[in-house]
Amino acid sequence: MSGGEGREDVQDGEPIPLSALQHAVFCLRQAALIHLERLWADNRFTAEGHVLHAVADKPGSRFSRGVRRVSALAIASRRLNIAGVADVVEFRASPQGETAYPVEYKRGKAKLHRADEVQLCAQGLCLEEMTGRPVPAGALFYAEPKRRLEVPFDAELRALTERTIADLAAVFASSRTPPPVYRADRCRACSLSELCRPKQVMRPVLAWRQRQIAGLLSEEDPS
Repeated sequence: MSGGEGREDVQDGEPIPLSALQHAVFCLRQAALIHLERLWADNRFTAEGHVLHAVADKPGSRFSRGVRRVSALAIASRRLNIAGVADVVEFRASPQGETAYPVEYKRGKAKLHRADEVQLCAQGLCLEEMTGRPVPAGALFYAEPKRRLEVPFDAELRALTERTIADLAAVFASSRTPPPVYRADRCRACSLSELCRPKQVMRPVLAWRQRQIAGLLSEEDPS
C-alpha cells in the first residue's frame, strides 16, 4: 500500500474519500480494489501507518503562539465531491484573518511519486471552500526523518489533484476496476499484490498479443 490510510467504501452519490486520492495516484487499480471491490490487506507499511495515525487522529484543539491547531478535523468540498478528515490543520493568524495550513502525517520518508502531495492539496482545496480564504500551502510530516516537508499548492499540483479526482470519479461511476499495469517499483510495496496479482493477470494478455503479432508477420511473409 502506498500509505497508512485504511479502507473507506464508496456508495453511489457519496463524496470521494480523501484517502482514495492517495491510492489513485499510486495506482488507480489499487484505489478501485479498495474502494469498489472492498479488498484490503495489511503489510508492514500499512501497520506503521495505523500506529502513526492513532496519535494524530485524536480530535482536539489548542492555541499557541498565534496558531490555532485543530486535529482530526472533518473537511469537504461540494464542488469536487470529496470529503475526509485532516490529521491536523493549523489556523495561522494574520491581519486579514486566519489562514488554514493542513499538516498530514505519513510513515517513512518522502516518496518519488506525488500521491501524498495530491492528498494534502485536496485538503487545501476543501479548506479554501470551507473558509472562503486562499490556502497556499501545507506540510507533510514524515515519521522517519521526523520533520515537515512544506508543499506549495501551485497551479501544477492543483491541476494534478483535480485531474486525479475526475479520473477516480469516472472509475467509481463506471463501477469497473481498471486492468493491471505491472510496475516493479510500486507493485512490490503494495499490500494488495497477492490479491491483485498483476503479473498473472497480464500474462494471458501478453501471450494473446504475441500470437497476434506472430500471425500478422506470417501473413506478410511471402515465403
